Amino acid sequence: MSYCTLAVVGKFTYPSTSTSNPNPKVSISNSTQRRKEFISLLKNCKDANQILSIHAKIIRTGHDQDPFILFELLRLSSTLSSVNYASTIFQLVHNPNVFLYTALIDGFVSAGSYSDGISLYFQMINRFIVPDKYVIASVLKACGSRFALREGKEVHCQASKLGLSSNRSITMKLMEFYGKCGECDDARKLFDKMTERDVVASTIMINCFLDHGLVEQAIEVFDRVRVKDTVCWTAMIDGLVRNGEMNMALEMFREMQKENMSPNEVTIVCVLSACSQLGALELGRWVHSYIGKHHRIELNHFVGGALISMYSRCGDIDEAERIFAMMKERNVITYNLMISGLAMHGKSIQAIEIFRGMIKQGLLPTSVTFVAILNACSHGGLVDLGFEMFHSMSRDYGIPPQIEHYGCIVDLLGRVGHLKEAYNFIQNMEIAPDHVMLGSLLSACKIHGNFELGEQVARILMNHGVVDSGTYVLLANIYASSGKWKEAAQIRAKMKEGGIQKEPGCSSIEVNNEIHEFLLGDLRHPQKEKIYNKLEELNQVLKEAGHIPATDAVLHDIEDWEKEQSLAIHSERLAICYGLISTKPCTTIRVVKNLRVCDDCHSMIKLIAKITGRKIVVRDRKRFHHFENGNCSCGDYW
Repeated sequence: MSYCTLAVVGKFTYPSTSTSNPNPKVSISNSTQRRKEFISLLKNCKDANQILSIHAKIIRTGHDQDPFILFELLRLSSTLSSVNYASTIFQLVHNPNVFLYTALIDGFVSAGSYSDGISLYFQMINRFIVPDKYVIASVLKACGSRFALREGKEVHCQASKLGLSSNRSITMKLMEFYGKCGECDDARKLFDKMTERDVVASTIMINCFLDHGLVEQAIEVFDRVRVKDTVCWTAMIDGLVRNGEMNMALEMFREMQKENMSPNEVTIVCVLSACSQLGALELGRWVHSYIGKHHRIELNHFVGGALISMYSRCGDIDEAERIFAMMKERNVITYNLMISGLAMHGKSIQAIEIFRGMIKQGLLPTSVTFVAILNACSHGGLVDLGFEMFHSMSRDYGIPPQIEHYGCIVDLLGRVGHLKEAYNFIQNMEIAPDHVMLGSLLSACKIHGNFELGEQVARILMNHGVVDSGTYVLLANIYASSGKWKEAAQIRAKMKEGGIQKEPGCSSIEVNNEIHEFLLGDLRHPQKEKIYNKLEELNQVLKEAGHIPATDAVLHDIEDWEKEQSLAIHSERLAICYGLISTKPCTTIRVVKNLRVCDDCHSMIKLIAKITGRKIVVRDRKRFHHFENGNCSCGDYW
């Protein structure tokens, strides 16, 4: 690496790079040889413990101010040892130059100490040391990560004055900086001024837009890229997933396949995430088979974890367990995913066995692990074990319980009908309850018919002003179930006054690799006539089987026949009917619903599964329901 000679430009002074011997007792030739030896030692150093002994030799031989050696020492200390140790070394340097500043700023950025990196850069500027493109690129990364817009703009001005802002690498760093800070217009201006807007620059611009939900603008840039690489395709797919555009992400992946572009690990994980959220099991299976055919994509923690999550969330927990068993190496994240998946499917005992296996392997559980295992205890109604796990968090692992862990205990107590105990538990918590926890108790009050406590919990929610649409609907359901139509109407009026819209129920089903969505009373589907004919046929069979619609759960004070009609067109029923007419007999029907399955639909689906001989798997907002032979895996509590 060459160093610049002394020069003055404006108020900036280029640092002296004289390699004059700091110790006159050491000959120049000997010093040069020593320098080469120390740099070689530092470059080959693999262990942080070796740095101290090498540094001691550097000091003893009088080379502690040699800029070449110091550069390697700072770089290595930041990487292997500690950025604090590197900072201590830097403070003892008599005349640090731009390269030494760059080495330490890079160290701060790599360690996530962005503010320290920014401060050090401006210290360098105040000492009249001229920045080069490398240190500007590094500090811009720090500014973007720290969302330091004002400081980043100052760096941009300095780069412009030095004639560096037109440098391609600096321009792209500036785009990334403005994008992270939400200044997409400024990023776009820089992008438009570039003479060479290739796939790399375009990918940066695409990420800028997608990071801030500007999907249309990202697609516009993406469509203009003539030659797209895997990174560009992956950025687009990942951004669509992060913005909730799952169907669009999967369509983009199909287009990628048509272009014969090979995905990488990140692409695969993004696609599996989209499949997970949509419940697109068949496409997820295809992606899995693709991984098997392309051996360069390994079943590591990253990909294996994504597969476990996909199969768990798409309703095939047996395949998720098979993937878990196949993995040669598992980390705590892998275990967390498996425990969580088993809990969602009501396999509480298996989840606990996996947890105990993790502990035997010497892996320490995390806060997320305990959320998963407490959920498993809740879904299995394992009260004593749940409390044992809850207390072991802080006692055995030093993990203080958070709101999610308290919420699991409330959910567990509510499940088994210990409503007063759950209420007292909330009252005695060290932290304030949130609306999710109180909503869980409110739901339990409805299920177990304790309307008095339910009203009490609802009042607490309303007094704290944290009521969402789901809570309003739940409270209105409680009043409707107890025949208090006036109170139910008042709740609906409050929703209307507050501009609170009930989230519409939506159910989806995957058939022949296509996702079909249904809303309440949906008439948009091309096969709507066949669907409603099947629905009418089922309703008749269900009546003959003795099914009585749970009309007390319908919010409106209307005639019973109108209530029955309202229940009959719920979205999950339409999705199941479509599944019955479009899939082969005896195959499993899998439905994903965005809300909780209502009581009437739950009892109705149990009967449908029994009558048709089908297994029906429904994933709602909280968990999975496996309907088979007239029973449900949730034990009629969800």
